[in-house]
Amino acid sequence: MNLLARKSCWPIAVVGTLLLGGCGGTGLTADGTVTLKLVAADYGDSEATSSSHYWDELARRFEAANPKIKVSVQVVSWNDIDQRVAAMIKNGSSPDVVQTGGYADQVAAGRLYPASDVLSIDTQVNMIDAFSKAGQVLGSQYGIPFVASSRAFFYNKAVFAKAGIGQPPATWEELRKDAALIRQKVPGVIPYGLPLGPEEAQAESMMWTMSGGGGLADNAGNYTIDSEQNRATFSWLRTNLVDARLTYPDPGTVDRKTAFGDFAAGKVAMLNGHPSLIQKALNAKIDYGTAAIPRRDAQARAGTLGVADWMMAFKANGHRAEIKKFLSFVYTKENTLKFDELYNLLPVTQDTRDEMTSGGKHEDLKQFLAALPSASFYPLGDPSWDKVSGMVKKDVGGAVRDGGDDVLATLQHAAAEAASKARR
Repeated sequence: MNLLARKSCWPIAVVGTLLLGGCGGTGLTADGTVTLKLVAADYGDSEATSSSHYWDELARRFEAANPKIKVSVQVVSWNDIDQRVAAMIKNGSSPDVVQTGGYADQVAAGRLYPASDVLSIDTQVNMIDAFSKAGQVLGSQYGIPFVASSRAFFYNKAVFAKAGIGQPPATWEELRKDAALIRQKVPGVIPYGLPLGPEEAQAESMMWTMSGGGGLADNAGNYTIDSEQNRATFSWLRTNLVDARLTYPDPGTVDRKTAFGDFAAGKVAMLNGHPSLIQKALNAKIDYGTAAIPRRDAQARAGTLGVADWMMAFKANGHRAEIKKFLSFVYTKENTLKFDELYNLLPVTQDTRDEMTSGGKHEDLKQFLAALPSASFYPLGDPSWDKVSGMVKKDVGGAVRDGGDDVLATLQHAAAEAASKARR
């Protein structure tokens, strides 16, 4: 998943040393030089901001320090990267390292090195534990986190002041009371933006069900969409926000992009958002604040939704030792900090998080950085998740309409069936 929700349409940029030899070769030359093939997703939205510039410069520095290892870099748009990797594998020219949005399908196909085989002890220890665990499949880590995002509660300070609200809500009941005050005292503003449309309904659902003591899956990876806690969460949303006209009339038709745009236009007072909303608010001169996502009650567990993009190390070419050297270089603080700051993303390594939280340089990201160690994740290691996520995106908005329990039951049955098929 592209954390910036960008779908670059720029053509593929091929940078660095070209491959030596034909398809299916090991990349080994007569003098013992090995060529690693790296395929990375493009986080830029233009040729000038393409990630190819970052990876090309990193590859040159790595090669200078490791003259027996060359790096062939392909930076590919998010629209095309999965197809590009699949074509390379089919043609017998497997990549060595891929940086993209997921890993479960490659684990299921048996193509990856375990993370412990290609990460030094120092690199493993430096990873934020919650993200390393999110890369596990059946207790073994294969997905290597690369960049992260988390979610926080955004509110419009000017709207709060007009409504006489002094601080952001910490619980659902406080949120409901604040929303009712805003509706009464600041007409024309939607008190809470609840985007349950098909763009990213799985994220909003995950945040609300987690804050209600539930979630979309349990710790063992079993789907729990139709749990008692989740039914109570969607019933609360339906009764206290939708029916009370404190959010959009039909949240199931509202996408995240719309809600973010409405917040930046001063039309929405409160919503859950990720770091990209900061720049939108600043550009629109919205006086905003961030806080922890409100919980069902003060005793409920605090937390946030964590999202990551991933590195994968492929076994096909037998370059384990060279991959390990390369990844040790990739995950140095100098390199991770540069990429995170370049694209306004969050770190997956502890030393970079420490750097970004010191000195007040990233004060706007304070809430997001603080939440990283306690982040919870989608069931990313389940090969059925992509299909289940698509079903949730399409249908979960119906859970805040009349008959919402039937929607959850239908999704639960379909998710269990998809998981069973994927695990056969």
